[in-house]
Amino acid sequence: MTTQHVNGDDRGHIMLYALSTCIWCRKTKRLLSALGVMYDYIDVDLLDEKEQTLVKKEIKKWNPRISFPTLVINDTSCVIGYDEAEIKENLGNG
Repeated sequence: MTTQHVNGDDRGHIMLYALSTCIWCRKTKRLLSALGVMYDYIDVDLLDEKEQTLVKKEIKKWNPRISFPTLVINDTSCVIGYDEAEIKENLGNG
């Protein structure tokens, strides 16, 4: 499975599940980069069917609706959708 890595300040494990065609997912990536945090992401729609099934099971643990973007922070909190204030708060930028 292809996970993309973006360098920045280490604020723990930050994982973004996104779609390559989703404007809110792109805005989330831009926000994370603007905040200068290190994160990983997967564009789920670019995975093959088997990988998508596995990733969707992982997303479902955090977001039963499996909607995008889904941002998991340190395996303890999750931000569903694009919510700049909530993302900043969860990353200590609030």
